[in-house]
Amino acid sequence: MKTNLKIEAEIYQELIDFYGGIFSLPPLSAKIYAYLIFDFDKKGHTFDELVDTFCASKSSVSSSVNFLLNANLIKTINKIDERKRYFIINEDFVKIRFEEIVNRMKREIKILDQLNKYREQEKENINQSERYKIYKSLLEKNIENIENTLSKL
Repeated sequence: MKTNLKIEAEIYQELIDFYGGIFSLPPLSAKIYAYLIFDFDKKGHTFDELVDTFCASKSSVSSSVNFLLNANLIKTINKIDERKRYFIINEDFVKIRFEEIVNRMKREIKILDQLNKYREQEKENINQSERYKIYKSLLEKNIENIENTLSKL
């Protein structure tokens, strides 16, 4: 890998593994994403720079970049008097990620409410009701905490 950025190899590998798993990224997409995280000045990197950096085919880099763009993990910027697009990390990725988590927790609560209502109607395993209430309370508190934090970002 030929790089224009100062990168710590061990942290870079950890980022690849972590975000590759969290976002289900293909290997090259995970490498590009991790690489762009090290662009602390947010200067951005062109498509050609990414091709050179990763010694990958244009089609592979294009697919990986499009995957990241569609997932809202990266975005493009255009510099004045230049036609090239520069790729940078989407600053809102944390907000996007946690909004998705909140939506999943809300959906889970809705499904669990339906299940609990059905269980009560059928008078099946009523002693599970207390565990359900504790778990639902945990989800609701986490949703509230995350939403409060997101409002501050």
